[in-house]
Amino acid sequence: MRRKIVETGDVDVMIAIRSNFFYTRTVPCELWHFDRGKPEDRRDKVLMIDARNIYRKVTRKIYDFSPEHLARITAIVWLYRGQQDRFLGLVREYFTRICVETRAITEALNAFESSLETMRKQLSSFVDAVKDLKSVTPEQKQPLIGAMTELEEGGKAYATDRSSLLRQLTAFRAQCEKSLPRTNVAQHAARQAFDPSAVGLKGLAKQVDLLHKLTARVGQLAQGLAGVNGLAELYDRRALNKQLKHLDEERKSAVEELKAATYFHRQIVWLQDRFPDATIQDVAGLCKVATRADIQAADWSLTPGRYVGVAPSEVDEDFDFEQTLRDIHVELASKVQENFERLEI
Repeated sequence: MRRKIVETGDVDVMIAIRSNFFYTRTVPCELWHFDRGKPEDRRDKVLMIDARNIYRKVTRKIYDFSPEHLARITAIVWLYRGQQDRFLGLVREYFTRICVETRAITEALNAFESSLETMRKQLSSFVDAVKDLKSVTPEQKQPLIGAMTELEEGGKAYATDRSSLLRQLTAFRAQCEKSLPRTNVAQHAARQAFDPSAVGLKGLAKQVDLLHKLTARVGQLAQGLAGVNGLAELYDRRALNKQLKHLDEERKSAVEELKAATYFHRQIVWLQDRFPDATIQDVAGLCKVATRADIQAADWSLTPGRYVGVAPSEVDEDFDFEQTLRDIHVELASKVQENFERLEI
């Protein structure tokens, strides 16, 4: 039966999808795409796509595709069908999104910095009071003073890197918005021009997280000394905890904006690294254009994994620890809920 189906020439694209994409079943699946209007040059060809490694975890039991995941798969089909202009249009759209996201970074950083400066001033005043207080021993003072010094130094390093990065982003936007890259060569050049900024964005996001952690540490150490005579009136625990919570909210917003720009840069990198000439080509572990002879040699199998092979192992430089931790929390919450449901039964 598979042989007869293939011999019609109507099988156009086969896509393998991993398990847990259904709400009621855990089994994997394959999507069959037929096209009775296929041009003659593709009648004896089938595009095999193994999308089992393309997914987003929603819950412990449910996975799905993000819009960008769907765009990746669609872009492969466009190249297979010779629609290079649509592939280049997608990359161009991602450059537009980068410009939009980088423009919003300044406002998000300003909000974070305003909250950070408010806390820094209050904590600095407290530390200055501790330095002059004779009832606090040097051993008690040193951890607080050291943490405050680390916070001040971290703030200076952040300010330098921030200024440099924002200048780079402004220059990139000015060039990109003036003339969005339309050809494959121009798009590769634009991606390479943004690569250093992408590294800078990741680094600045880590610095924002670090400044928040250092501020929280100074606050904790200050709270430990707040009970000493002469310091209680200088430390408002409720107010500082409220400000620290607000700082954390501003931190999250700032980091999300910084990551948003690198997210769309990663989409461009994914597409260009696998299809550098903006034309269809076999990619190990992802896709292959199988001929009828290839399919016959594989006993008329229409399973993409039989044709695409295995992708070489890669080091994930964009590993997102926080997202992985959120996934673990989602899985844990799901298991806890299941246990409660069993207890109720």
